[in-house]
Amino acid sequence: MKKLALNRYFVLTMATLFLSSMLWAQGDKSKRPSPPATATGKIGEATITIDYSSPAVKGRQIWGSLVPYDKVWRTGANEATIFQTDKDIKVEGKTLKAGKYSLYTIPGKDDWVFIFNSQTGQWGIKDEAGTTTEDPAKDVLRVTVKPEKSETFNERMKFVVGEKGFALEWENLKMPVSVK
Repeated sequence: MKKLALNRYFVLTMATLFLSSMLWAQGDKSKRPSPPATATGKIGEATITIDYSSPAVKGRQIWGSLVPYDKVWRTGANEATIFQTDKDIKVEGKTLKAGKYSLYTIPGKDDWVFIFNSQTGQWGIKDEAGTTTEDPAKDVLRVTVKPEKSETFNERMKFVVGEKGFALEWENLKMPVSVK
């Protein structure tokens, strides 16, 4: 009887440890197929920080396929991308107040729209069809930019913050956004 109780205790302990390790692994975002990344930099007096999840090309057709044209995209993977500025800035000549925003885009063949949305903390999509969590009523700013061919192939999506603005770079495209 005592041996049976010890065996049960051992099995329950091992099951608990196994489940705990599974939950711990789920919480480790760096283990995701699209790991978290951060781009930060100074533009004038403002500090810009972009927190996003970085998907990889993995041999897939990205533009117009995995990421459809003319449809709101969460601009990355997993949670909605967060754009933060500690000072008021001008994005493509339009004022964006200091604050934290979800950043969405509408990719197009000739133009891209960058959307700064006041709702933050949400998952990037709400269904298997890829419908985003972007609520147009909470859009603070929309700007249009022209995509460019990137200088190098980028396997992973990335943001770069420089003196003149920021850019989204992935696969063979670069979407520069001017900031002052």
